[in-house]
Amino acid sequence: MEEAGRIRAGSPAGRWVVAAAVLGSGIAFLDATVVNVALPAIGEDLDTGLSGLQWVLDGYLLTLSALLLLGGSLGDMYGRRRLFVAGLVAFTAASLLCGLAPNVGFLILARAVQGVGGALLVPGSLSLISASFRPEDRGRAVGAWSGLAGVVTAVGPFAGGWLVDAVSWRLVFLVNVPLAAVAALITVRHVPESRDPTAGRRPDLPGAALVTIGLAGIVYALIEGSAHGSLTPALAGVGAVGVAALVAFPFVEARHDHPLVPLSIFRSRQFVGANATTLAVYAAFGGALFLVALELQGQLGYSALEAGAALLPITLLLVTLSSRMGRWAHQTGPRLPMTAGPAVVGAGLFLASFVGPGDRYAAGVLPAVLVLGLGMAVTVAPLTAAVMASVDGHHVGVASGFNNAVARVGGLLAVAVLPAVAGLGGLDPTAAGFTVGVARALRISAVLAVAGGVFAWALVRSAVPVRVVPQVTVAAGCQDPCLREDAPTRR
Repeated sequence: MEEAGRIRAGSPAGRWVVAAAVLGSGIAFLDATVVNVALPAIGEDLDTGLSGLQWVLDGYLLTLSALLLLGGSLGDMYGRRRLFVAGLVAFTAASLLCGLAPNVGFLILARAVQGVGGALLVPGSLSLISASFRPEDRGRAVGAWSGLAGVVTAVGPFAGGWLVDAVSWRLVFLVNVPLAAVAALITVRHVPESRDPTAGRRPDLPGAALVTIGLAGIVYALIEGSAHGSLTPALAGVGAVGVAALVAFPFVEARHDHPLVPLSIFRSRQFVGANATTLAVYAAFGGALFLVALELQGQLGYSALEAGAALLPITLLLVTLSSRMGRWAHQTGPRLPMTAGPAVVGAGLFLASFVGPGDRYAAGVLPAVLVLGLGMAVTVAPLTAAVMASVDGHHVGVASGFNNAVARVGGLLAVAVLPAVAGLGGLDPTAAGFTVGVARALRISAVLAVAGGVFAWALVRSAVPVRVVPQVTVAAGCQDPCLREDAPTRR
């Protein structure tokens, strides 16, 4: 095994490292793309309604969002390979439990454990590459990782839909087990261990706990309040605890020697603006995908495979256009594409709100999907560039990680809030009024996406020295949180 920082791109040792990173992060990416299309089958088999399906998604997003930054810092402290393997073990065990779940409560708990594993896997994947390769080879290695991740992402909806239709939704989770076992074996045998010698030795556990409690309390109150038709005093109390935990978070961070989020980065108006745009756009996008996947199967009669294939153009546009949009942002600054992109996303969501039972794919669904995918492709790479350029070199890694966490939180909150606001609480996806509620939700999402563009126009500078960073865009358009400060950059 070669030493960390000494491996050449294209060498046998280098190919093993890229294979481990792709397999490890790939199961997390695959899970994110296939669970949406499996939701109707899960609901029917486990006899759960919309609130149960919301928790199947949000149970995973909750722990993943809250622990992403902690996962990256633990790898720096205790060894990136060690934490990556720990993430594989946790994710695999949870996937097995998901596949064997006897009821929806058990499945939700297993999904939360999956999120913990994902919080170690997602930042760890690119960290392994960044730490293992020679500085001059890192860009090439990340490019190989990004391309293979795009292939995995594109295959995901087809594979997931086929597994659901041909066998069972349980295979969507069980397929992770052999993939993770191979990834763990490769990692242990071929990936060198690495640590950050400047990292602290006291992880910010209080900060991670506050974020988890805060998000869990708010999301629980929103989902359960929607399911019961009202916010009971007990639910209001849980929500208040969540709000209090998030309010306390910055005060705890200010007192920690090595906080998850250094508060100094919020002095950058551009950083605040880019993250406000991220929250709005990814909330609109994530909430819409959740509801559209249910509507395609529950109202338009699509199979799981057909529903996955119907949304595939979004992934293809992201994979093929993101690098071009990154170059555009480098030439013009990120403000223009970050304003125009969310507006196009809003137009796509507005078009999608008119889709209903009896509509043909080519005339009804496809135009909305194409516009939505184009808008996300225009937005994502310039958004990444704006985040990278908004902080000094020492904070690039944490800034990217925070932005990724914000994107996940946007989806988490949208899945919890949108159904309630649109009047879908308690409705089954096959119910007669479901399409009307989805149309209302998509129009709300369209307004939210446009608001993201307004934030960018108001807060992001029109001309900034944009860093050119390796594009690691995947299906949902999320950046990997561990683009390290020593990754290839250019002013």
